Amino acid sequence: MAISAESAQRAGARQDATTRPGAGAGAGTRSETRGGADAASGDGAAERTRAHDAGESGAAPVISVRGATATLGSRSVLRGIDFHVRSGEVVALLGANGSGKSTAVRSVIGQIPLTAGEISLFSTPLRRFRDWSRVGYVPQRTTAESGVPATVREVVSAGRLSRTRLGWPTKADRAAVGRAIELVGLADRAKDSVSALSGGQHQRVLIARALAAEPELLIMDEPMAGVDLASQEILAATLREQVAAGTTVLLVLHELGPLEPLIDRAVVLRDGCVTHDGPPPRAVGQHALPGHDHVHPHAAGEPLRTGLLT
Repeated sequence: MAISAESAQRAGARQDATTRPGAGAGAGTRSETRGGADAASGDGAAERTRAHDAGESGAAPVISVRGATATLGSRSVLRGIDFHVRSGEVVALLGANGSGKSTAVRSVIGQIPLTAGEISLFSTPLRRFRDWSRVGYVPQRTTAESGVPATVREVVSAGRLSRTRLGWPTKADRAAVGRAIELVGLADRAKDSVSALSGGQHQRVLIARALAAEPELLIMDEPMAGVDLASQEILAATLREQVAAGTTVLLVLHELGPLEPLIDRAVVLRDGCVTHDGPPPRAVGQHALPGHDHVHPHAAGEPLRTGLLT
């Protein structure tokens, strides 16, 4: 996806200032920086740790979560968690169902209010943040359909509303929508009704909607859950392009799966608490098997969702 000149300058500056490769490097070069997708520890983990430690004294984080506490009904879901995401980082929130992952990202975008603690976006407290065109959000396992029949292009065009302010779309808006649709491999379905799409294609439409705004920060809640293999590969390639262009990414995942080479750091939640913040943990046992179909137990009344490699 094309990015603004300002964003390109930021991405270039990050390339000069850090060990992470810049635009066009792709997943292979990123794997060299983080020690390779197959490195469980050693040089790769040490490299990520050094980059993380260096970032602590650098620029202010894009996302800062400090002492965040949140409740749903009478249940405490987040118990004073702390984590941050710095510019250009790809951070995965990992954990079992009920650990607080989705609540954490929904709190970051203001959908769930905190009962204590503080969240900042781009150094601005969330309660005062208004520049939502800088943020793209892909919700968890939903549908691209609404009550009104709409085509793929119409749904993706909604992603530009934060920039157009309900005005008439410009040539730049139409071009951004076209690029987003092409990025997720649906250019041939742009005029089709979203009701005619598969579940994996629905997810690709929602990701294209988020990308249409050309965000600096992309937040995705279980983007691969229940998605067919072909769509997984397309979504991984799409995310790889965004990362190479300098987009900051926060992902909620059950397992790293095909996105593993892109992940700089993992924050693991358990019972609403952070239990790990550092190099991504390695899959073991059944989770490491090719084609593993991951199904977690869910709370009563919560729909069953399959994992990354369905």
